[in-house]
Amino acid sequence: MTVIVAILIFNAIVFAHEAGHFAAARLGGIKVVEFALGMGPKIISRKFGETTYSLRAFPIGGYCLMLDKDEDHNDPGAFSNRPLKSRIAAIVAGPLVNTLITILIYSLVVSPVSAPVIGQVTVGMPAEKAGIVSGDEIIKINDVNISNWNEIKPEVGKYEGQQITVTFKRKGVLKEVRLVPVKNLNTEDIVIGIAQKITVGGFSLPEGIKTTGSVAKMMLIFLGKLITGKTNADEVSGPISIIVYMNEAAKMGLFSVLYLTAIISLNLGILNLLPVPALDGGRLTFLLIELIRRKPMPAEKEGVVHFVGLVALMALSLFLMYKDIIRFNLIEIFR
Repeated sequence: MTVIVAILIFNAIVFAHEAGHFAAARLGGIKVVEFALGMGPKIISRKFGETTYSLRAFPIGGYCLMLDKDEDHNDPGAFSNRPLKSRIAAIVAGPLVNTLITILIYSLVVSPVSAPVIGQVTVGMPAEKAGIVSGDEIIKINDVNISNWNEIKPEVGKYEGQQITVTFKRKGVLKEVRLVPVKNLNTEDIVIGIAQKITVGGFSLPEGIKTTGSVAKMMLIFLGKLITGKTNADEVSGPISIIVYMNEAAKMGLFSVLYLTAIISLNLGILNLLPVPALDGGRLTFLLIELIRRKPMPAEKEGVVHFVGLVALMALSLFLMYKDIIRFNLIEIFR
């Protein structure tokens, strides 16, 4: 189920991006030929008005195909025939929607509950296997009373590989289970697979904008280091990695999913604005050149540039997917 959630959320981010393009295009009088979710062969499609809406076989992307984006066309609703400001808006709208999603998520004011109440239980970890669920309140670990969440970690940390007794309260009834803590390979902490309860205390748009700006700055710094060769290219993730990380976040609970969604959404928005052919940023670059030259670039030449860029991006995607398959034992992760 967590894998299904991961795939749905990843596609929801892509859908929001393409919906931004679609809405801005229609508002600007640009005809949309097809609005697709997924890539590859069509599973189902329906035409409403002038647009075909389709669901495709592979849940790894999507697109909003505007009429004659890369060649001259006599139709007044063709991309090349609409005012420059309408075309720029249609291109920028996708990344803008991704940025707005990130701002909204980071605008949630969350705060941890100090009481030892469990917010989330990680699937497959000792606590979940022992029957502990979200909402249970830890009372004792062995013979040590627990009154604050911060007391749990140091106590559990004493018993790597050793059986402990956890006493907890569920709906006013005391229960007791025995389990064995394990080491988290990422953090080296000794854990049983529980997370602190978190509540939403409010909504602050300024805080959301500030946090989004800080995260965007870190992403841009990383991109700069990647381009200049100052960081390891192995840190770049492909679409399979994104699904894997979202799958792990889904095991941890709602807030983990939300924050990872914010990061992926912002990352998608920033990457799409890079001046790379076939990406939104590449198309935007040609529109800015048109603004400066006061006439468009020849449509056939722009089309060739974007086609070459698309082939390169597809090759890069296949390479990253190959690296992901090597990096992860997918059979075990998705079991």
